[in-house]
Amino acid sequence: MAVDKNKFEEESRALRFYKIVLSWDYFRILDEVHMRGKKRDASAVGLKEVKNTYKDVDDYLDTFEPLLFEEVKSHIEHSTRVCEEAMVIECSEVNGFHLPVVLCSETDRISQTDLLLISREGELPKAYAFALVEHRQQDKIRLRLYLGGEVNRFNTDEIRRCTRLLNMRPIISEAKKIIFVEKITGLSTIVREYVAMRSISSLPFKDLILKAADMDDITEDSAWKLSKPLKEFIGSNHNESQLEAINAGLSRKPFVLIQGPPGTGKTQTILGLLSAILHATPPRVHSNEGKFVGVKRGLELPIQEKYNQWEKASPWLSGINPRDMIMPIDGDDGYFPTSGNEMKPEVVNSSRKYRVRVLVCAPSNSALDEIVLRILNTGIRDENDHAYNPKVVRVGVKPHHSIMAVTMDYLVEQKLAGMDTQVGDKQKQGGAAKDKDSIRASILDEAVIVFSTLSFSGSPAFSKLNRGFDVVIIDEAAQAVEPATLIPLAGGCKQVFLVGDPVQLPATVFSDIAKKYGYGMSLFERFKEAGYPVQMLKTQYRMNPEIRSFPSREFYQGALEDGPDVEGQTKRPWHKFRCFGPFCFFDIHEGKESQPPGSGSWVNDDEVDFVLAMYAKLVSSYPELKGSSRLAIISPYRQQVKRIRKKFESTFGVESDKVVDINTVDGFQGREKDVAIFSCVRSNENGGIGFVSDYRRMNVGITRARSSVLVVGSASTLRVDDGPWSNLIENAEQRNVLFKVNA
Repeated sequence: MAVDKNKFEEESRALRFYKIVLSWDYFRILDEVHMRGKKRDASAVGLKEVKNTYKDVDDYLDTFEPLLFEEVKSHIEHSTRVCEEAMVIECSEVNGFHLPVVLCSETDRISQTDLLLISREGELPKAYAFALVEHRQQDKIRLRLYLGGEVNRFNTDEIRRCTRLLNMRPIISEAKKIIFVEKITGLSTIVREYVAMRSISSLPFKDLILKAADMDDITEDSAWKLSKPLKEFIGSNHNESQLEAINAGLSRKPFVLIQGPPGTGKTQTILGLLSAILHATPPRVHSNEGKFVGVKRGLELPIQEKYNQWEKASPWLSGINPRDMIMPIDGDDGYFPTSGNEMKPEVVNSSRKYRVRVLVCAPSNSALDEIVLRILNTGIRDENDHAYNPKVVRVGVKPHHSIMAVTMDYLVEQKLAGMDTQVGDKQKQGGAAKDKDSIRASILDEAVIVFSTLSFSGSPAFSKLNRGFDVVIIDEAAQAVEPATLIPLAGGCKQVFLVGDPVQLPATVFSDIAKKYGYGMSLFERFKEAGYPVQMLKTQYRMNPEIRSFPSREFYQGALEDGPDVEGQTKRPWHKFRCFGPFCFFDIHEGKESQPPGSGSWVNDDEVDFVLAMYAKLVSSYPELKGSSRLAIISPYRQQVKRIRKKFESTFGVESDKVVDINTVDGFQGREKDVAIFSCVRSNENGGIGFVSDYRRMNVGITRARSSVLVVGSASTLRVDDGPWSNLIENAEQRNVLFKVNA
């Protein structure tokens, strides 16, 4: 019944979203967005700045809902309209929505939850409306429209009469009518974010999320314990700050924030966390020596009385244990599912694995797959310090080919193939065994660790789970807008780990005005700004100390320290040339920036030429660098990246991706190379450097290299920044590694 209630509430929140968006006027939105300037009065559009704390749910929703709808409008504005012809087959009306079914031959570009613009040719702007793709089956598409009028801002009870919507009613209600559909944008992710945001009142830790502060005192006695072998393994394979983060997780604090600066072993810490939280035991059943505490017993009962008591307590002793009904047939040895209500699994015997169910999420597929691959390669440790591969599943789209064996689609096909080899009679009984939905649900229920992007964790597959997740770990949490972070919490978890770095790349926000009012601030960053305790990983293993020096001081209050022999491991032959040392800045003070027409991006041809000349010198002198795995060319601007790739091919007669990795800063998050050449692009007399001034992109750009980072830019332009870039120029001058180059 509770599941049905939750599903009903989720649907009602989604319907509220649809009612508001589907009533909008497409052309009015375009006019509003184009007219809106940076100095527009926030009160005129009802926007409030994102705060660190909120007094109640209404305060929270009054802030986030208008900002989220601004983001929706920006998605609509940036769309590329593709017009298709369609024919209405039938139409019904439910709960104030029109639900026509249309026949459209060109459906390859149209997917479920896409937002379409529906019109009758020649009747713009007299009759047009937004429509949502409810369902698609081959060339038949079921749509959802709201034609009752325009919603007054976010008050769905206040509807304004609208002629263009009224004019659409006869058009989509008449069979065999020809209409025109134009795909505008996809809404699946932002709908899930909206539903999660509107669910704030029913989320676990609601008050903690609103106040961004610990609501309960956690005592050391309440911490979960590790067996001695596992504790020794984790202690010997993690440094001090990593152990502090893992111990914070064992304390059972509802929210644990772990900040992972570049190269500090963030993924290694997550693997240690998984070993710990899957095999830790409650203090009530664990002694200090790592042995299970005996249970105090009462008076010995006669054997017949024992049988009577056992039968009352466990009626299945003479039949089938109901727990066996939900056990994975081919599950891991010793795995017993918990109740799902508490993180207190039952004690069976000393070899019992105390396993909870874990959901691991990330904003992007690449960040997620890195963790999956590490688990497949190294496994995790059980309470006896034995490495093993837990039952895991990666759900969602676009998984990396290296982890295909644990993806949902592959596992479903394997189960279907296994069924095909069984007795034929079972196949003929209604085909129930081939119900892919039930197989997916079974795979999810059996898995100890489920991997999903934040968005996909809000998909229908998760709402059908028999058991929720006890623990949610969100990697790259600082790269997600707050509503996205709330999506995986809806399952009623008991503990949340936010792992990320607020001074690396931020969340992607399309709306400039929403970004201005703080919509791009992650939940991680808001908690940190509010003073919530953060466990920071402090020992870095990637960068030469001369590379680490500046970002440590500028972004991490000097807290970063070098791992054992990092300097020796990152020393390279080309360091004997001062201009190819671990950290250098090349000042092209006469270089000129330009902006390709209609691109909105910037290029600098002088920097392109210099970067490629530097590349040619490096690889000719040190051929081992001639490979995309060793050397990268990075720029904040997409157009500059395109220009470098094109010039590279015309200069060297080979496509760049075969011998060097050329990409944007955003494309390099979480990656590393031996040498990184960073092209800043901006060079002008006004000192304007646009989004290059974002210190988070700067931090990512200069921390990708292990042995040498070579920054190319205009010192005079960047110095005007009066922030990190000015400090970097000054730092390069002090270390005598700033080289002036004539363009």
